Amino acid sequence: MAQTGKPLRLLAQDVEDLGVLSAALQDAVAKIGDIRWDAQSRTLTIACNRFRWEADAKKGERVRSALQFGDVTGVQARNLRRDAKGAVVSLMSIGFEPAEEAPAGVVTLVFAGGGDMRVSVDCLDVALADVSEAWATPRTPGHAD
Repeated sequence: MAQTGKPLRLLAQDVEDLGVLSAALQDAVAKIGDIRWDAQSRTLTIACNRFRWEADAKKGERVRSALQFGDVTGVQARNLRRDAKGAVVSLMSIGFEPAEEAPAGVVTLVFAGGGDMRVSVDCLDVALADVSEAWATPRTPGHAD
């Protein structure tokens, strides 16, 4: 299927920018094995299949995307089995808690089912890029009110 819109290429360097990324990534799905923290380069990268909310939701499209956090000083996961590389997680939201010394803080990724990740950063340096053509999906994510 040909992509029906331009690929997203977004940067977040403040809380408002991060809110835009969070909205674009709501209901993105990823395998645990596609979440990689490189302590030496201080990056956390997540490859995911993002639902294209900006496209016609009635048609339903997903696209392969990459999310990367820079200036990462630590990563903690709760209720995510890191040994289950093929397990699929669904991202619900991304938030930020500033530290006492700006611009450092903690980014929190909240996943469906009660899992989360806390990403300690020296500053917000987050990039999202679509890296494939979009494809049709028969399922539009839904949420109880």
